[in-house]
Amino acid sequence: MIRRRVVVSGTVQGVFFRDTCRRTAEARGVAGWVRNVRDGSVEAVFEGDPESVQKLVEWAHQGPPAAVVDAVSVTEEEPEGLPGFEVR
Repeated sequence: MIRRRVVVSGTVQGVFFRDTCRRTAEARGVAGWVRNVRDGSVEAVFEGDPESVQKLVEWAHQGPPAAVVDAVSVTEEEPEGLPGFEVR
């Protein structure tokens, strides 16, 4: 199991980024959370098997169709064993 924290910048709020992220994570069996940040970015944590987490990180570089992603920061963290995926 691995864990990655991503911060996505650009036009990523108000475009269903969080809900689409949740549905994509649940479909891949990835645990974690996603939330809007006051600066206009979106922050998310993905935990799960390496392949599935990597697919979510790759997805974050594009996001849902209405998103315009300018930058993605990815940080490696220690897994916490989160039970599911939530929108915060």
